[in-house]
Amino acid sequence: MEREKEKDRMTHERVSRLNSHGVSDASNEATKNHAESYFSRRENRLSARKKAEEEIARNDYKKMYEKALATNQRLKSRLETSKQELVVIQEQLQRAQQKERKSELGCNMLETEKKDSRSLRKKISDMEDQVKAKVELHTENQRLKDENGALIRVITKLSK
Repeated sequence: MEREKEKDRMTHERVSRLNSHGVSDASNEATKNHAESYFSRRENRLSARKKAEEEIARNDYKKMYEKALATNQRLKSRLETSKQELVVIQEQLQRAQQKERKSELGCNMLETEKKDSRSLRKKISDMEDQVKAKVELHTENQRLKDENGALIRVITKLSK
């Protein structure tokens, strides 16, 4: 609508310029018709060119849209693959950590068992020493009893 008004205004301005130069009405009318036909053809060419440009732009947008869709699809696929790889790696990490914990637990158990073993050996050694001391005390006690019995016999013989 605006274009048509602008076109009519421009046509009117041109025609009035031609009239101001002193051209007769008949030639003025022919010039006016010629100008209108020129502007009409020009407007048709511009309109056709604009439609062609819009079509090209639409096709470009369509191509860009299709390209963007393909890129998005490819990226989604890569993301899914990466997620699956992440899950696999996390499972491997968990298994490795469990093995490490078991190993540490085993090492701790082994270390604890070694400490317990050393402690038990020390206790056994101490008990063996105590048994030896008891045996020695027992033999000493027996010797002293025997000696005491002998002394009692000697004293009883002497007192008679």
